[in-house]
Amino acid sequence: MSAVPNELRKRNKKRYAGGHHNKRYKGSRELEVGMEGILITCNMNEKKCTAEAFNLLNEYADKLYGPEKLHGNAGSSSDEEEAEEEDVDVALKKEVAQLQASRTKQERRFLALDSGANNVIFIRTQNLESDKLVHHILSDLHTTKKKKSRVILRMLPVTGTCKAFQEDIVRYLTTFLEPWFKTPNYATYQIAFKARNSSHNKRDEIIKAVAGLVGKLNPKNKVDLTNPELTIIVEVIKAVCCISVVKDYTLYRKYNVQEIVKVDAPKPDATSAKTDANTPEEEGNQKEGDTKHEDKTGDEENGKNVSQDDKEVDKGQGEGE
Repeated sequence: MSAVPNELRKRNKKRYAGGHHNKRYKGSRELEVGMEGILITCNMNEKKCTAEAFNLLNEYADKLYGPEKLHGNAGSSSDEEEAEEEDVDVALKKEVAQLQASRTKQERRFLALDSGANNVIFIRTQNLESDKLVHHILSDLHTTKKKKSRVILRMLPVTGTCKAFQEDIVRYLTTFLEPWFKTPNYATYQIAFKARNSSHNKRDEIIKAVAGLVGKLNPKNKVDLTNPELTIIVEVIKAVCCISVVKDYTLYRKYNVQEIVKVDAPKPDATSAKTDANTPEEEGNQKEGDTKHEDKTGDEENGKNVSQDDKEVDKGQGEGE
């Protein structure tokens, strides 16, 4: 009789301990307000996406900022400690050194965190400007057309974060947007908004509020949805709003690393287009000359055809030019 309650007690204890441990671990590695970094979207393979992201970011970060240097000399006194006896002081020193080493790992310039949404990872950055790094990567990919990833789709820098409520977003953007849009600065812009796992923010309301704020900063700021100078990125994931202001958003295919390496289709030659446009005109003139040798009824019918041909010729010339 006593064996059964003991087994149930052990099961409940394991479930409780396991759930508590997972919750604490997840909370310490999640996207939070106050962080900066890079949002990276992928296609159903977050583990491979994280590996590709680290390789790509470290490659270009080394070029811009030099190789990463880890601070802290935890092992500098190892030789002295080996000479001492294994007493309590030495054990404490070793434990402190291990804690310092683990803290150093957390302060590395790139750290992968749970974003709170599927197929999206967040890379927290330290001691670098994520918008400049991402723009440098995309600029090189756009120039070389060299594909360097398989599962990464978009790379969006995050230079500011706040709570994902409309009042908090507008309050945060009031000062955040000043370097780009406050008098005397001004630019053409568009707003790219997306919400994941969040239903309390409506797209039209957020865009209208942000656009009104930009207009107050400087009336010369104008919306341009075709080729804006700047793009305000607003990405909401659960209770966190990720924000950045980027340039060349349209040129770099909405910061999509797969689309940016595709070779653009060649444009048709203007000379050949004009030649093709002139061909119907010659045929129309030939038909007009032939109709002079026909009877009245034929002239009337052919006259209608000629007028239609002339319209098509005019249209073809407009397209050719």
